[in-house]
Amino acid sequence: MPNTQEIQHIHEPDLFAQIEAGRKADAAAISDILAKARQLGGLDGREVACLLNISDPHLLHEMFDAARYVKETIYGKRLVLFAPMYVSNLCRNECSYCAFRARNKGLQRRALSQEEIAAETKVLVEQGHKRVLLVAGEAYPNQGFSYILDAIDTVYGVRSGKGEVRRVNVNVAPLTVDEFKALASKRIGTYQIFQETYHRETYARVHLAGHKTDFDWRLGAMDRAMQGGVADVGIGVLFGLFDWRFEILALLSHCFYLERRFGVGPHTISVPRLEPAVGSSLAEHPPHAVSDLDFRKIVAILRLAVPYTGIIMSTRESATIRRESFALGVSQISAGSRTNPGGYAQGRDEDASQFSLGDHRSLEDVIKDVASLGYIPSFCTGCYRLGRVGKDFMDLARPGDIRHHCDPNAVSTFAEYLLDYASDETHEAGFSAIEAMIGSMDEKAARISRALLAKVQNGSRDVYC
Repeated sequence: MPNTQEIQHIHEPDLFAQIEAGRKADAAAISDILAKARQLGGLDGREVACLLNISDPHLLHEMFDAARYVKETIYGKRLVLFAPMYVSNLCRNECSYCAFRARNKGLQRRALSQEEIAAETKVLVEQGHKRVLLVAGEAYPNQGFSYILDAIDTVYGVRSGKGEVRRVNVNVAPLTVDEFKALASKRIGTYQIFQETYHRETYARVHLAGHKTDFDWRLGAMDRAMQGGVADVGIGVLFGLFDWRFEILALLSHCFYLERRFGVGPHTISVPRLEPAVGSSLAEHPPHAVSDLDFRKIVAILRLAVPYTGIIMSTRESATIRRESFALGVSQISAGSRTNPGGYAQGRDEDASQFSLGDHRSLEDVIKDVASLGYIPSFCTGCYRLGRVGKDFMDLARPGDIRHHCDPNAVSTFAEYLLDYASDETHEAGFSAIEAMIGSMDEKAARISRALLAKVQNGSRDVYC
C-alpha cells in the first residue's frame, strides 16, 4: 500500500471550495494578485483560484501581460527543444482515451529492438537534436524494465558526425524505489509522468483495467523517484478529462507538496490537451474540452503560479497555438515529433501512434519559425552535465543567476545546430537572432556568450558553462 504521506495533499473538497471562493474576487483583488505575481515569487492556491474565471477582456490582457513579463524576466528569449522517441507501444492498461490501451485491436503493436532504437537515435542526431524524451507504453518486452535501461544506454551510445544525444529524459510507467535508483544511475535528465487527471471519480471512470487503475500508486511515483535519487521530475495533466480549473489547483497542490517534502518541486509541468487517438471515441469527444482561450489561460496561470518551473508544450498543439503560448509561459517544446515506435527512421504511422499531432513541421521548420519570432532555440544540457539539478538548480534560478548559464549555453548550442545542420537560409536567420540576443544581455552574460560562440565557430563542440 502507498504511504499516506504520498497522497494526502490532494483534498478535493478544499479545491472545489477554493474554486467557488475565487469566483467572488473583484477586479481590484485580481489586479493585486497579478501585481504580486510580477514580483516573481509565485502564487498560492487561493490566489490562483481568483484567476481561473477571468473573462473580462481588460483583466485577461492584464493577466497575459503579467505572464509575458514573468516569462521574459526569468527565461528571456530562449526555448528549449527536444524530440520524443517512442520505443514501444505495448501496454497492459485500459485507458479509454489512449490508442495504446491493451484492448485496442486497431493498433499495430511494436517494441523496437536495441538496433532499431540506435537507428531512431541516429536519425534524430542527424537532424540536430541533442535532447530526447524516451517514451514507452506501460508494458515491456520479455526482459522487463531492463529493456528501458538498455535503451538509455543505446541512445547515449550513438554518435553520428559531430552529433550525439546529450540528455535522455524518460517517460515510463511508475516504478519502485529500487527501479528508480537504477534509472537514476543511467544519467537521465528528468523522469516524467502525468497523473492524467487528479479527480478520483474521473480517474476511475477512464482507467478501466491494468496497474494504472491504482490512483495512489501513480500519484506517489514522484515521491519514489526522488527517494530513488532522481533529482528532476516532471508532472502534468491531460486536459479535457475533467474541469481544467480543478486540475490546475490539484496539480499545483502536487507541486507545493513536493517542495515541502523534498525542498524542490517539479522541474517541469506538461500541458497536453486530449487529442484524437485511434480506437478511442472519448478522445474524439473530450468530456471537458478546453477552448483555445482557456488553454492560453492555463499556460499563463501556471507561469504566474510557479515561475521557475519549466512548462512543456508538445506537438499535440497546432503551430498557431504554440506560437501564441511561447510568450505566455512555455519554455520547452518538442519539434519534428513522431509518436509511433520507429517513426523517425520509417515515417509516421497513424495506426501505431499514441495520438494525432497538431504540428507536423520538421525540426528545421520549427527552428526557422522560432527564430523569426525573436527566440533562441536551445539544445542546452549543461546543467545536467555539471550537476546543477534539483534544489541546486532552483537555488540559482530564484535569484536570477541561472540566466548567466542558460543564455550563453543557448547561444552555443544553437550555433552548433546552425553550423552543422541548418540550411543557408536558416543559418543566416539564426546567427542574426544570436546577435540580437547577445546584444540584449547584460555585460557578464554577453562576455560568456561570445567566448563560447567563438569556440564553436572555431570547431569545438559541446561547450557550456
